[in-house]
Amino acid sequence: MPIQRRDWIQFSGLSLLLGWADLSHGASLLAVRVWPAKDYSRVTLESDVALKTKYTFVPSPPRLAIDIEGLELNPSVKEWVGKIKPDDPNITGVRVAQNSPGVVRMVFDLKQAVQPQVFALTPVGSYQHRLVLDLYPTHPADPLESWIAERTQHNDALSDWLSKQDPVAQSSKPNTTATSPASSPSPSLTPPTSPSAQAAITDRLIVVAIDAGHGGEDPGAIGPNGTKEKDVVLKIALKLRDRINASVVKGSPMRAYLTRDADYFVPLHVRVQKARKVQADLFVSVHADAFYTPNAKGASVFALSHGAASSSAARWMASQENKADLIGGVNFGVKDSQLQQALLDMSTAAQIKDSLNLGGALLHEIGTVGRLHKPKVEQAGFAVLKAPDIPSVLVETAFISNPDEEAKLSDETYQDSVADALVKGLQKYFERNPPLARKRSA
Repeated sequence: MPIQRRDWIQFSGLSLLLGWADLSHGASLLAVRVWPAKDYSRVTLESDVALKTKYTFVPSPPRLAIDIEGLELNPSVKEWVGKIKPDDPNITGVRVAQNSPGVVRMVFDLKQAVQPQVFALTPVGSYQHRLVLDLYPTHPADPLESWIAERTQHNDALSDWLSKQDPVAQSSKPNTTATSPASSPSPSLTPPTSPSAQAAITDRLIVVAIDAGHGGEDPGAIGPNGTKEKDVVLKIALKLRDRINASVVKGSPMRAYLTRDADYFVPLHVRVQKARKVQADLFVSVHADAFYTPNAKGASVFALSHGAASSSAARWMASQENKADLIGGVNFGVKDSQLQQALLDMSTAAQIKDSLNLGGALLHEIGTVGRLHKPKVEQAGFAVLKAPDIPSVLVETAFISNPDEEAKLSDETYQDSVADALVKGLQKYFERNPPLARKRSA
């Protein structure tokens, strides 16, 4: 359906001008990338100059129209329309037309109402100018509700565990029907119990948040043979998830929650927020190291440091990992994200102490399957480790910048070995540090 003039007038308040550089006709569109995900869908337009744009969102039927100055409609512009896949959770399709000389209009037909964020990114890394369209569902799925629904839907040990804890627990299972997060409180991971039973039951579900680093626009480090960090760490994270989901520690089932389960970008502070939303007991971020020389090798484990880093290499590593938001593309104009990041930047001494204990357990097991870069847990100011109430570590599984270790990271046998070592380390940590009983959510 074409955008009517009255629609433009009605929603003119949503218009936004991006990129104030003077443009000449014939700006080149270098690449278009589409990153569909359950959380949100992202479309990135990369060009050789900053694009001057105006966008308008029309809610009924939901569609987003963008006028881009400096472009002429040609086969290369039309080509990217096919990048929208039928299984995209937010975008039905896109139409492209020459709205006026030097102005190309793109209209995105949407599957549901969205809260669009459209922003420009200046050149960074290997990218030139980028125009980013982030399409967030107006009613996003609650991470905790979605995670519990997914687990119970598969009729796994979680359902059995819920029913065995208390006779009334079967009727207290999480509601898997779609509800608005604002209209109902998030369910607890521990089912309600009677007062007498609550005192007796100490075992409960153990939740481990697994964070596959980078993703989407942010490839992470790239090895000399082209292996991307984001791809290998996702494979390791998925293997670790399966092993955690099959584990029990002293009668308590372990379950993994992935901050990303596919190839899309998640801002650093959102990774932490997701872990807190599902009441995770631990947070493990999985990465593949890189250094400016190809000789560095071995696995490492890092915890947060509020003061100086434990080594210059650790400080350099944290600096590199903390650039993920710049590479991946975060809309820093959104004040809420800055405020949320500030609130998360309050990790306690107790959290860091527990993180060091967790890191020690993981480092010991990783050392049984390969070389260690350093014999102890290092510390630096990693942004992704700043949950104030969750012991958090970052595991560098090997140096992807080393040709030999790049080959290992691409090998499924090594990925299996790393996943096996990590789950053993998690089990030993919980055997020595049983999780405290959770209070039932009101």
